[in-house]
Amino acid sequence: MKKYIIILILSVISLPSLACDICGCGVGGYYLGILPEYNKRFIGLRYQHKALIAHLGPRGERSPLTSDETYQTAEVWGGWNMGAKFRVLAFVPYNFNSRLAQAGDGHKSGLGDVAVMGYYNAFSTRSNVGYDLLLQSLWVGMGVKAPTGKYEPAERALSTESPNNFQLGTASTDFTLNAAYDIRLMDLGLNINANYKINTQNKYDYRYGNKLTTNALIYYKFRFFEKLTIAPNAGMLYETSQQDTEGGKYTVEVSGGHALSAIGGVEATLGRYSTGANYQHVASQQLANNRVNAGDRLMIHFSVAF
Repeated sequence: MKKYIIILILSVISLPSLACDICGCGVGGYYLGILPEYNKRFIGLRYQHKALIAHLGPRGERSPLTSDETYQTAEVWGGWNMGAKFRVLAFVPYNFNSRLAQAGDGHKSGLGDVAVMGYYNAFSTRSNVGYDLLLQSLWVGMGVKAPTGKYEPAERALSTESPNNFQLGTASTDFTLNAAYDIRLMDLGLNINANYKINTQNKYDYRYGNKLTTNALIYYKFRFFEKLTIAPNAGMLYETSQQDTEGGKYTVEVSGGHALSAIGGVEATLGRYSTGANYQHVASQQLANNRVNAGDRLMIHFSVAF
């Protein structure tokens, strides 16, 4: 069992530094965090709010082309445990993008890229540490993202000096490698998620850079009455991605980078109903050769187990 834990930790640490499209904004990666509690299935809604300032000057100053961009996503998501060893998660996002700029404002909304992830339970254990119960589990798997969101090549043509973020989808079929580890001593736990997204070139000869998203959260479950559990949590989120490429060989200089965020949130479960929220504060970042500044993010979710 210790061998699996060491392998997981080493894999999270040693994955190469890649960077973002742009670190969680636009058509970027997947943040899971702590999943709702469920035995068989759950379905729910998630809302995410993200923002960035794009097309900054070489020293981070605003220019006449600087734009303030907001990305909001309303997402139907769900999970299904098939026996004790297999799990499937699915995500159907609807995106709302807005941009305020001196050169012209922009707004677009529509279906994003639908994704499905499959997991295998490498191990789940129960043991005692003195009189306390210790629980551990490791899930590993793969996923696929379909090009269901609209991609506009004209948008890219108009924004060659800023990140190609203002899209509803990537127009590419992409793949993910996933791992989720949880360890809990009685009511105190640690949750670790890692997601590595492998992007392919779309039919417009544009390829977003591969992306790593990983987070670690410490949580504590306060139990009230018989069915109410409230679990505050805190931790860190790290995102990094390769630069994009165009035409199969040209590197997009205004892309890539990395960001580190501090997370604070709370999860609550009442019977088969779960809800939660978290706030992500960007502590440090280096994005798109300093031409982008990512803002703080908010996520709220509600789900029902059945």
